[in-house]
Amino acid sequence: MTQVFDLILRGGTVVTPGGEAQTDIGIIGERIARIGDLSKAAAGEIYGASGLHILPGVIDTQVHFREPGLEYKADLETEARSAALGGVVAVFEMPNTNPSTITPDAMLDKLARAKGRMDIDHAFYAGATHDNVSLLPEMERMLGCCGVKVFMGASTGDLLIKDDAGVEAVLRAIKRRAAFHSEDEYRLEERRSLAVTGDWNSHIIVRDVEAAVSSTRRLIALARKTGKRIHVLHISTAEEMDLLVNAKDVASVEVLPNHLTLAAPDCYDRLKGFAQQNPPVREARHREALWRALNAGIVDVLATDHAPHTIEEKQRPYPASPSGMPGVQTLVPVMLTHVHDGKLSLQRFVELTSAGPQRVFGLADKGRIAEGYHADFTIVDLKHKQTITAEWSKSKCGWTQFDGFEATGWPVGTVVRGGFVMRDGEIVKKGGGQPVRFNETLEQAGG
Repeated sequence: MTQVFDLILRGGTVVTPGGEAQTDIGIIGERIARIGDLSKAAAGEIYGASGLHILPGVIDTQVHFREPGLEYKADLETEARSAALGGVVAVFEMPNTNPSTITPDAMLDKLARAKGRMDIDHAFYAGATHDNVSLLPEMERMLGCCGVKVFMGASTGDLLIKDDAGVEAVLRAIKRRAAFHSEDEYRLEERRSLAVTGDWNSHIIVRDVEAAVSSTRRLIALARKTGKRIHVLHISTAEEMDLLVNAKDVASVEVLPNHLTLAAPDCYDRLKGFAQQNPPVREARHREALWRALNAGIVDVLATDHAPHTIEEKQRPYPASPSGMPGVQTLVPVMLTHVHDGKLSLQRFVELTSAGPQRVFGLADKGRIAEGYHADFTIVDLKHKQTITAEWSKSKCGWTQFDGFEATGWPVGTVVRGGFVMRDGEIVKKGGGQPVRFNETLEQAGG
């Protein structure tokens, strides 16, 4: 009897961390049902993928979608749509909204806001404060919670735990891996007076290398003291990588396309406030060290820290200009261009954007192209050349730091749980995103 599938992706080059194979993928419902020669099989729809590469769906594990409270610059619906257009199948959204996601009710509110509005799958971080430590064990067990986020240095919003005692209390209270913005607030406080009005190059003086290194050194020690797992976000310095290479027992590591692509002083001279983020984009020696660490296997996850602000806000003179850049839509074309240029392999890109997130965060049914897993795919044309423009970028903020970037490699299809969301640059299914499931919360989630 001929096997019948809902969808067959036919003849594409399927990419896993272990290599590539030209084959077919058969999908029934939301899941991958068969991988192999399906030339004799029937399907409700057959997508001809010859000449294209089928990647496990790209997952961006650090985004700021600004809802609730800051919807004038971004919201869950607009930014999820931007992600889908960029080939991203799922996002983990940060807690520094207004109000912050620091109570179970605030987490439920975000999940309710996402339902029927986000085109892709999603999870939300619980924000840690000195006052909500007792709530964190409940929050990290909630459906759709990807873990706890701690700001050791002040950034956008008012979430901050700068002292070791406060960080230790959080680590002792929770069981899952916690994510950290690692900058030393005590040093930042000492150095804020070094900001030069209108000079964005002074951003890397205010938030200097030692601010990052000091915080990460303290954080590693606290993780070992408590026996807990940590995920250190947006590493920006060579010196931190020297620490983290010897901390793989407790620490996983994230880097951003911004830090891998831009460098001071050029980016500040050229982009001014539009290149400002925390921690900063630094000099080229740090960028090259991040690339070495990425290809040496020290880096576990590639995410964007997508953090939109309006054009008017970013045009304020430094230091009144806010920190943060968009990035969820440009992740795939920017990094595929680096693949084309030989800076990393396509298999390593897959490892950092799907298999890495699955391993670090314990995704229950995402992150792999394997029978039984969610049929999540990022379909790309590695030969397609296109210039990234502000007009193409659909984040509500209306700009991208990569405007004018000549990309080689482009997302042409986004498949989430068995259905196309984006096809040939157009959104074809809206509002179907669901909460991401995690192994450590399946019992609590009833799954």
